[in-house]
Amino acid sequence: MKPKTEDRRFATDDRVRAALLARGTLVTHTDLRRASPPQGRSWGVRRVRRVALAALGVAAAVAAVCLLVLPGNPLDPAPAPPARTPGISETPPTPGPSAVPPRVIGRP
Repeated sequence: MKPKTEDRRFATDDRVRAALLARGTLVTHTDLRRASPPQGRSWGVRRVRRVALAALGVAAAVAAVCLLVLPGNPLDPAPAPPARTPGISETPPTPGPSAVPPRVIGRP
């Protein structure tokens, strides 16, 4: 014969109740007090990394402003002088027979 299902349920409930009661008696007032605040490193690795990345971002922003705003930056070079006409490499033509005879400069 099988035991009735109601009897099994009550037996299981009694066992669970007894286990919880036994576990509850193990808890004392020292287990329920507040934990002391954490001791040790005050700055975590993540916090240091965040501060370092923020400082790096500020440095990059300052460098970008210096390059783009201040005069004499390489992105805005000085204007180039205008183009000149190419020099003539030919010798000037010699004067013809109607020209004035050459004279020496520097003698009185």
